Formats: sequence, structure tokens, C-alpha cells
Amino acid sequence: MKTAVSIPDDVFQEAERLVRRMRTSRSELYRLALKEYVARHAPEYVTEAWDRACSAAGQPDDDFVLAAATRLLERVEW
Repeated sequence: MKTAVSIPDDVFQEAERLVRRMRTSRSELYRLALKEYVARHAPEYVTEAWDRACSAAGQPDDDFVLAAATRLLERVEW
């Protein structure tokens, strides 16, 4: 989809420098930036990212570490 947006000159110039440094297109930079922004602000994406991180970390093998982590999480206000 194509769309037109207004961007302040200083932000546009910084984006142009980043495009050159990344050796990518302006469209790709804006696509990546918007995707990251949406992911950071959408609760379901935050939950998915947290789930992936926890899954990648795995369960601690050490019983002491597991017990300490459990106690710590029980005290944290969610």
C-alpha cells in the first residue's frame, strides 16, 4: 500500500542518513520503523515477545535459582 505522510525536516534528514548507512531503501526503513513502533505499543506483540524470550531462556536447572526466581516474581506487582 502506498501512503503519504508529513515528516519534520530534521527527522527526514536523520532517516536519509540512516538509509545510506544501512544501504537500504527509504521505503524499507520506514516499513521497519513502523513495524517496530507498532510492536512496541501493541499489548499482544509485547506478550508474544515476552513468551518467546522466556521460551528461549528455558527453565533453570538449578533448584536454588528456580526457587529464588519464583520468590522474586511473587513479590513483583504486575
